[in-house]
Amino acid sequence: MEWQQIIGFHHAAKLASFTKAANATFRTQSALSQQIKALETELDCTLFERIGKRNLKLTLAGQRFLKFAESLLEEHDRLIDDLNEMKGLQVGRLRIAAQFATFYFLLPKIVKQYMNFYPRVELNLLDRPLDDITELVNSGDIDFGIALESVVPKNLNIIRWKEAGNVLVTPLGHPLTKIGKITLQDIAKYPLILSPKNLKYWIRRFLVSKFIELGIDYRIVMEASTIELGSKYVEMGLGISIVPLAFELDSVKKRAVELIDVHYLFEPDYLSIVMRKDKTLQSYESAFIKLILGKDKGSQVNESTKPTVNSNLRGTNRTHEKAQSSQ
Repeated sequence: MEWQQIIGFHHAAKLASFTKAANATFRTQSALSQQIKALETELDCTLFERIGKRNLKLTLAGQRFLKFAESLLEEHDRLIDDLNEMKGLQVGRLRIAAQFATFYFLLPKIVKQYMNFYPRVELNLLDRPLDDITELVNSGDIDFGIALESVVPKNLNIIRWKEAGNVLVTPLGHPLTKIGKITLQDIAKYPLILSPKNLKYWIRRFLVSKFIELGIDYRIVMEASTIELGSKYVEMGLGISIVPLAFELDSVKKRAVELIDVHYLFEPDYLSIVMRKDKTLQSYESAFIKLILGKDKGSQVNESTKPTVNSNLRGTNRTHEKAQSSQ
């Protein structure tokens, strides 16, 4: 059994294509096919079931060999990292998955600073839905993910980063700004602007499940995949929205809207760093986590990414208030 055979098999299994695997390993398709055939001959079993001319499906033996190949390749990467550590080199590959909002609002300055500190580390950043992040961590396809603690399986380790509170976004002078403690029943009286259900956003899932559980009628008038888009239509008076407080809300606060703290309507949740329990962190991986948590050279980065909304949530955008009073 040769190393290149294992690599070729792994790519073919992951890509379900000899052609794509050959391109990924810089070989001809015939050369890769011969490697797989030689491997099957040595193991005395069929690893792939050929479906038609192009589609590949792993046999039971192939599935078992894939687990072996993955563990071997992971151990190889770990060995290379360890050897580089011994030589004092900060060289390696760091694979991280998070949601769009996390990458867009919270991580740019941290990533930029990390790239300056560790220019020889190859970064692979994956924008994925919450459920996909935990699956990628479980499978070992990424080093760690950033996800809400509430969706993380018990078999994974977590490091809490930010509390994921929520705020209600309404137009200026909306009736909900004039009452005391807002309830779900109060919110359901007005048209809602929520995230698309097919994107697996947890706020919508929570709200809808609670409305159904309590028998509350509700109406969704718009699906918006980003905070900026939803807040624009809130400003126009189309409806009201709920957005996570863990993310930077400067773009929302520039609009003629009011932000109302409704964290008490939701179970406490946290944006957390997620990794496998058997994960051994290399120094360059630990350094990224320290930057996120503000425990290393990047403490100033962590401060700059803290949510700017505070206890004075009802104190709307003052620029708009002054503009209105002068009219």
